[in-house]
Amino acid sequence: QVQLVESGGGLVQPGGSLRLSCAASGFTFSSYIMLWYRQGLGKERELVARISPGAVSTYIADSVKGRFTISRDNIRSTLYLQMNNLKPEDTAVYYCAAARTWRSDPEYWGQGTQVSVSS
Repeated sequence: QVQLVESGGGLVQPGGSLRLSCAASGFTFSSYIMLWYRQGLGKERELVARISPGAVSTYIADSVKGRFTISRDNIRSTLYLQMNNLKPEDTAVYYCAAARTWRSDPEYWGQGTQVSVSS
């Protein structure tokens, strides 16, 4: 049974930091492109970052570039998103996902974790 379980969300003040984690099981984590998406209230889902299986290649959306970092631990089958200098517009539900290729739609999704940035 495939599972992607996000954790690490919460309420943080502007300028603060959070690190999201996504624990994967039930599939060969090290073979998959891993992605972070987010969806704010009333907004479309947005691709935030993705990382290749060996972590050689990464993509970071312009909206978070310089503030967010994606990484992975293939031994622990865990995906991370380090978020620094958070802004109110970063408020959203963050989802991790797994895809077979760099451009394909994700095959597996997590349930999401809420990140709220407010003073």
